Amino acid sequence: MGLIICNKTLSIANLWSPDNWLGLLLRLCLAMFVGGIIGWERQLRHKPAGLRTHMLVSLGAALFVLIPLAMSKNENGRDAIERVIQGVAAGVGFLGGGEILRECQQEAGKAEVHGLTSAAAIWVSAALGTAAGCGLWQLALIGALMSLFVLRVIKEFERRNHRK
Repeated sequence: MGLIICNKTLSIANLWSPDNWLGLLLRLCLAMFVGGIIGWERQLRHKPAGLRTHMLVSLGAALFVLIPLAMSKNENGRDAIERVIQGVAAGVGFLGGGEILRECQQEAGKAEVHGLTSAAAIWVSAALGTAAGCGLWQLALIGALMSLFVLRVIKEFERRNHRK
């Protein structure tokens, strides 16, 4: 059973097909949304990598997944997707490394490392975007909520534990 649009039946499976423009739009919007959840938290804490950065990373990861999905119509596409996901995971590491380096250079006199959480949040946003790009909306939403839990609740736990 599906929705009828312009005399065509649009089933849920068909909606998430990489050939369906509405399905592509929904996947990309989901990627921006789940990346935005993490980015908004980072923005509220005045971190250098905020809302827009996380949304773009997540959107980019979804795009990198959707490109081989849309181009491959056979089983060989699975191999391409796996290679793309590996590339996204490695490539985002450079972005995170730049975040850490930038934080350290701002306070040149100190021997402390800053920006690790922001770098990790960028990396997680890429994973959330990858999940959204693959059509795994439940995984993307659950991952975003769990990430928010880590960034908010665990941070408060660390503060309280540090005071004692």
